[in-house]
Amino acid sequence: MLLTRRPRRIFAIIAGLSLSACAGAVVPPSSAPPPAKRPPVATPAKPTAPVREPDRRPVVPATTKAPADPGFSRPPPGLEDNIFQLWRAFPGKTGIAVQRIDGDWQLAWRGDDLFPQQSVSKLWVALAVLDAVDAGRITLSDRVRIGPDDLTLFSQPIAARVLAEGSISPTVAELLEQAVNRSDNTANDSLQRHIGGPKAVRDFITRKRLGAIRFGPGERLLQSQIAGVTWDQSMSRNRGFEAARSRLPADVRKAAMDRYLADPIDGMSPAAAARALTRLARGELLSPESTKYALDLLERTRTGPNRIRAGLPPGWRWGHKTGTGQNLPPITAGYNDIGIATAPDGTRYAIVVLLADTTAAVPARMQLMQAVSRAVAAGHGK
Repeated sequence: MLLTRRPRRIFAIIAGLSLSACAGAVVPPSSAPPPAKRPPVATPAKPTAPVREPDRRPVVPATTKAPADPGFSRPPPGLEDNIFQLWRAFPGKTGIAVQRIDGDWQLAWRGDDLFPQQSVSKLWVALAVLDAVDAGRITLSDRVRIGPDDLTLFSQPIAARVLAEGSISPTVAELLEQAVNRSDNTANDSLQRHIGGPKAVRDFITRKRLGAIRFGPGERLLQSQIAGVTWDQSMSRNRGFEAARSRLPADVRKAAMDRYLADPIDGMSPAAAARALTRLARGELLSPESTKYALDLLERTRTGPNRIRAGLPPGWRWGHKTGTGQNLPPITAGYNDIGIATAPDGTRYAIVVLLADTTAAVPARMQLMQAVSRAVAAGHGK
């Protein structure tokens, strides 16, 4: 390449000199005296440019910048292995999923398996209610009558008011607070009834394409099936359900529990839950107003303070929904926490931990959940 750039005049001179030398070699000697030799004309040497290796560094356009956040497109180094070790060591069927909401990655273990939701399903009821508000079918100020025949079982703080006053008519907004923040089963079933029952919630899940998330028949029928009990409304008072369940033979209870765990009627996969939380946070499921309402509602949740929340450092926010199933020692049919963790810089992660049939003691379950959120926080920004 360098030679082709030299002036052609040099080649002509060299060629002429060569031809002259050759011609002199074949001419016979002459008797005439040789011509006087002219002193050679000094030709200044032409500087030769040094040969350089081509620059093989990639050309980066001036407008291209290195990503400021390396955790956007891939999990932080070590996070996947850390959570895998936690998951592998924990007894029983365990599902974990972590998704960077403002990024491009998700990690999941048993991510596509179905796990009992229990009260986690109240989240889908709340979203279906807010979707109905967005559509103009209901309002947050609507009043919903609740009487003794509407009472359910287990957690229902609202029942005391119903029994004391005969009936009450709280607003939809008040019922959302009770159902999500205090996991009130009666408030939750009343919200379902107001928007069209369990079918309305299933239709919302299907229409929004939330994936592997089932919704059961309502709290009374769901818990009756798990226990092997035939529901009677009298069981909604004075711990009547627990009394009826305790009278069942052990093999009847075990058979009912095994059927539920094998194919939970309210089953949900960890990966689907993380994706649904991500879409909620991104504003893909509800209007901007209802999205903010839902996220604020989750951050006001009081249940499960020693689950995932307890593993997050100071300055992090946590909005979530817990779920806890029935016990048939040594098994618990569902011990769950799912939600959105927000770092001080605003980065958000969906974190899902679902325990289907663990024999681990409650403190160990909490420690697992704390270890998962602690690992996520430790890897943030790396």
